[in-house]
Amino acid sequence: MKRHAKFVAVVAVIIGSLVWLALGGINESKTYYKTVAELREMGDRALEKRLRVAGDVEEGSIVRTGREVRFVLRQDDLRLTVIYDGAEPLPDTFRDGAQALADGKMGEDGVFRASKIQAKCASKYEAKPGSEPLRRISRTM
Repeated sequence: MKRHAKFVAVVAVIIGSLVWLALGGINESKTYYKTVAELREMGDRALEKRLRVAGDVEEGSIVRTGREVRFVLRQDDLRLTVIYDGAEPLPDTFRDGAQALADGKMGEDGVFRASKIQAKCASKYEAKPGSEPLRRISRTM
């Protein structure tokens, strides 16, 4: 009986450790989506954590220097300079006017340093001006 109790205790410790590591990993990798305005409102608290910031890529702001890409995210009249220096190539949809999510940390200099960029081109899926919207085709058998 004593051997059985030791086995159960070891299994409980292992399972407890795995659960603790999993929860810690989830909390570490969790980031929140913020707009440029919300990021500004955070003030110094924005320097403490990893964030995801959304906005539109300002026309003509994309500047590539080696691996580094500098651009401006815009929301209404607010602008945020972003520097991306990640290992992954930028998405094909990353261009002027695209909606983008920058994942990284805010620097003390007011520049957001991104390690990951996600983008979608808002105009890519809109109907052309003057054309009819697509209609659902119903199939009957």
